[in-house]
Amino acid sequence: MLRITLDMDDVLADTHGKLIDYVLNEFDTHYLYEDFRKTPIKELLHPKQFKKMYTYIHQSGFFKDIPVMEGAQETVQELSQYYEIFVATAALEFPNSFREKYDWLQSNFPDIAWKNIVFCGDKSIISSDFLIDDHVKNMLSFTGKGILYSAPHNMEETAYPRVANWREIREMFLPKE
Repeated sequence: MLRITLDMDDVLADTHGKLIDYVLNEFDTHYLYEDFRKTPIKELLHPKQFKKMYTYIHQSGFFKDIPVMEGAQETVQELSQYYEIFVATAALEFPNSFREKYDWLQSNFPDIAWKNIVFCGDKSIISSDFLIDDHVKNMLSFTGKGILYSAPHNMEETAYPRVANWREIREMFLPKE
């Protein structure tokens, strides 16, 4: 059975959306929600604001209630009928996130077994046929086929096939009805 490995943040979980909500609630800004969906947050914030936002990500509780990406739960369930599904997330960058990410996955994707969840720093250790991730750095040494999940920070990247949402993942991997 072929393996698909999914990144958590900004693939399964709308981490970027949670950060946008934080920015709009905490900072005085003239930007709209849509502006942050088109342009990397770092480019729109003052460096002091970005630093404060980055501190927010490191706080206990940040990862426990991130919204699920639209269509992710249903599509992952369908994919699991044809593929072995893994989740690989760079939890080491945010040490407080281990338990929260695990609990989030168990709550939102209970059919993904604990043995198929990988907390890592370097995703090149993953042995999988496909990796769906929003960061190119995670695909550079990956030996399978990397698929880039569109996000404001990767819109200039052209070296990898790209998906914009879970509908497109479904179309790419599941048989036509």
